[in-house]
Amino acid sequence: MRKGFFRDSFQNMRSDMSKQICSAAISKHTAEASASSDGWSAVTFVQHAALIALFVLVGLVNPSFADPQEGEANALKQLSLADLANVEVTTASKEPEEIWKTPAAVDVLTQEDIRRSGATSIPEVLRLVPGVQVARISSNQWSVNIRGLGNGFSKSVLVLIDGRSVYTPLYAGVYWDVQNVLLDDVERIEVIRGPGGTIWGSNAVNGVINIITKSAQHTHGIDASAGSGNIEQSRDAVRYGSSFKGLDYRAYGMGFGRTPEFHSDRNNYDAWQLGQAGFRTDSRLNDRDTLTVQGDLYKGRIGQQVEIGYYSPPAELSVDGTQHVSGGNFLGRWRRDLSNTSDLQVQAYYDRTYRLGPQLGETRNTFDVDLIHHFVFKQRNEVIWGVGARWSPSDFIQTVASLNFLPHHKDDNIYSAFVQDQIAILQNKLWLTLGSKFEHNVYTGWETEPGARLLWTPTSHQTLWAAVTRAVRTPSRIDEDMQFSGLASANPPTFFCICDNHKFVSETLLGYEAGYRKLVTRNFYVDIAVFHNKYNDLASYGDISISTVSSPPPPYTLYSLRALNGVMGSSNGGEISPDWKATRWMDVKATYSYVSLNLEDKPTKSKTSYVSSYEESSPHNLATAQILFSLPKGFEFDPTYRYVGALPALSVKAYQTADARLGWHFAKKFDLSVTGQNLFQPRHAEFGSVRVERSAYAEITWRRAAD
Repeated sequence: MRKGFFRDSFQNMRSDMSKQICSAAISKHTAEASASSDGWSAVTFVQHAALIALFVLVGLVNPSFADPQEGEANALKQLSLADLANVEVTTASKEPEEIWKTPAAVDVLTQEDIRRSGATSIPEVLRLVPGVQVARISSNQWSVNIRGLGNGFSKSVLVLIDGRSVYTPLYAGVYWDVQNVLLDDVERIEVIRGPGGTIWGSNAVNGVINIITKSAQHTHGIDASAGSGNIEQSRDAVRYGSSFKGLDYRAYGMGFGRTPEFHSDRNNYDAWQLGQAGFRTDSRLNDRDTLTVQGDLYKGRIGQQVEIGYYSPPAELSVDGTQHVSGGNFLGRWRRDLSNTSDLQVQAYYDRTYRLGPQLGETRNTFDVDLIHHFVFKQRNEVIWGVGARWSPSDFIQTVASLNFLPHHKDDNIYSAFVQDQIAILQNKLWLTLGSKFEHNVYTGWETEPGARLLWTPTSHQTLWAAVTRAVRTPSRIDEDMQFSGLASANPPTFFCICDNHKFVSETLLGYEAGYRKLVTRNFYVDIAVFHNKYNDLASYGDISISTVSSPPPPYTLYSLRALNGVMGSSNGGEISPDWKATRWMDVKATYSYVSLNLEDKPTKSKTSYVSSYEESSPHNLATAQILFSLPKGFEFDPTYRYVGALPALSVKAYQTADARLGWHFAKKFDLSVTGQNLFQPRHAEFGSVRVERSAYAEITWRRAAD
């Protein structure tokens, strides 16, 4: 009984750690938000109301400016479903290929999808993708997972921005709080549901999310926006783009401040502010060579609440504090077309992250370089291969005695190679793709991730595919190096501890998938995918050991356990996403996803509390329905319905809610939109005790063509 109690305690503690380590910046409006009971700053509201009024006045007085993106946007709206399904994606194979010829469960969110969603962040946009489980943990934290294994770490999903990995080796996850992309600059978001380790390597277990920004060639002119709401208090951005002697370029700056979500105890700790600036250049050096250079810098403050154990005197205190975050990246990508059927690409980037809060801090510098060569061999073999290296030294900053990572300095080095051959068995009808990734990491040495995919296109607008793939989630510092203690009893002094384990091995997945997509009529498209995943060596904790510790004083009893690979099992499920263009002015989109996990504790072959936490932290059912109305006089109305199943492990009930966006293109260079989110109820839980509130948000955008 005591053993079960401590397992539950450790699971709750681990859940808290996901909140604590994921946190980042607090808003500059924190004092205003804390002083206002409803989280609304009157000063901020007046500022933005005045700015919006000024924009409207200027637009009505002088509406003659041309909108540089109006023609592009209108052309996109007129695309047929067949044209949209012909969009090329790169995430599945690192080379452009049509969706019809992609043997994977792939979804593409276009700029039009992003704009009309009314979303202000990448996680909000991802709610539209089938199989992607998105939940807001607090104002500044998200759980984003694909096909199950829901948690605040997103540890089974590889996230990329223009091919740059934002997966952190500290705790095997994504700092969603600093992945702040200017949404107007995003060309598309490609989501691969299912393992992508054959191409992308470790940690692409349940899926890959690749955020791809526009070429600088397509962002000439000035683009400025300002927005405000009761939760999203301020969000302002400006971008300028032009060209000079064959060099296309743009630069941008943006910032936002967000108030805390609802807390029943009125302890509003999770305000969020971030400022960011960046640039991108694209140039065609000659007929065969292109070069892209881009970079970003950010800085912010994010509120967080952490539980900190103290040894002398023995205590466990809830501390509200601020994480200071900053960082940046610099990326270069050179591509050469060697012939009509062969090309070479080299990409290198540097990424720096820094965060310091009341519980921990880290400084990390990452250097990454990849070479990719693609060619066609004997007309039937399309080969892509590559090599890569990553060096990621980090320094852990200890701020409290009860949490430590040893050693404080560690280099996370990865060397990799991959090869993939797409074999045309029947020309333009049947393809077999074989490949594997070979990767060496500092924790487990060499890992191999092979895959095989079969694709059949009986007609030009019909695809059937099947795949079997192996993927791994390699250990991180939280698995091997963390020492975390919490108070169990003050009298007598008793602490529990999760201690390091240098015998942790990689979590593995063997995934079986199949899918079907078809343009049923010129106005109706459907995509279906099913899967069966076999997991092994998932993280859990071992038996408790008891010892007496005298330092630091006073002496105390310590209950210790170590992370181990103690869970195995399977998951089954599928997704369906129909799209119906009912009329030229109405588009109806829907998604439905189902996943069921059946796991067990390997040593006992039973359902322990930790196994239950895996199974009950992901919803069985997800559904969305969205209608896009393109109305006369420049109006748009875009309601979205969402259903999310229950999360028993987190005491979260199933819920239904809706978002709605009303847009108005009221002058040639002005757009005004008002978005309501979570409209069905005043507030609801999504991933824990914090309640997500109903909110409203207004934004005005001004665009002017380059001279």
